[in-house]
Amino acid sequence: MIRRLLLAATATLALGLAVLPAPTASAAALTDAQKDEVRALVKEFLLKNPEVIEEAMTELENKRSREQAEARAKAVGEQSGVLFNSTRQGEFGNPKGDVVVVEFFDYNCGFCKRAAPDMAAVLGADSGVRYVTKEFPVLGAGSVEAAKVSIAVKLVAPDKHFEFHKKLLQVRGEANKAKAMEVAADLGVDADKLDKALASPEVAATIEEVYAIANGLGLSGTPTYVIGQDVIPGAIGIDKLKEKIAEARKCGPDGKKC
Repeated sequence: MIRRLLLAATATLALGLAVLPAPTASAAALTDAQKDEVRALVKEFLLKNPEVIEEAMTELENKRSREQAEARAKAVGEQSGVLFNSTRQGEFGNPKGDVVVVEFFDYNCGFCKRAAPDMAAVLGADSGVRYVTKEFPVLGAGSVEAAKVSIAVKLVAPDKHFEFHKKLLQVRGEANKAKAMEVAADLGVDADKLDKALASPEVAATIEEVYAIANGLGLSGTPTYVIGQDVIPGAIGIDKLKEKIAEARKCGPDGKKC
């Protein structure tokens, strides 16, 4: 019986440190000496086979990653309308594209700046992509100011929003209201109209909407992509973006083809 308990304990560790079922009456009736023997056997086994613990921890991490991915995929489905088709977002590329790439970004995010050429490369190489940008300013007051100007540019000069977006991501130093207004002026956006748009409740509502979506998806950093049913954190590079786009195209918008 003691060796059966040892095997059960070892299996528990190997399967990710899951909790054993409630003890049976016979197990509960073990004497203190028998319990000490079980502990000694388990300790001896683990000392001789320490890789079991490593394997168990790896499996635990994999299990948690799978659970997180499943939870996020469910959240994507629940928020698909506002996530993919809100009027409060930047939209570039093919408006009727068969694959949507959503990027949550911050104008002061160094990784977002590095990833900006990936967006241009995707749009240049794949005419079937609709690229959505979500203003997710998480890096301080300057980021919020820059996001507000970006939203205002979209409101008053939507034809210039794409160029504004690219240029502001290329700005050196902190992106803030002054830098964003300067970029808008360089593109010929009317300053008076822009000032009026900045006072619009729609600007604050846009940022609040994105914060709510990000909270629902459990996002905390930028850039984060949503492609198909997948939530992908980090600047993953052009090759990985293309791979995820191909997967989404194969699986369909709801992922049911895979």
